[in-house]
Amino acid sequence: MIAHTASAKKATNLSLSADVLAEAKRLGINVSQACDEFLRELVRAERTRRWKAENADFIVEYNRIVESEGLPLAEWRSF
Repeated sequence: MIAHTASAKKATNLSLSADVLAEAKRLGINVSQACDEFLRELVRAERTRRWKAENADFIVEYNRIVESEGLPLAEWRSF
């Protein structure tokens, strides 16, 4: 998991639409920070999607078992 803490920065070259970049600068948007935050969210979403795909069979089977047998340890639940 990628933590959202201060981490080492690495310079990189990006190609961005000139009009959008100019407007972002005009509005005082920190382009580097915005790109970093967006990429961080994109990575999180892709990891989630892949985890769900890789574990889909287990999730389906677990849900089937819970549906037919109930939740494990349900008799000891206090809520």
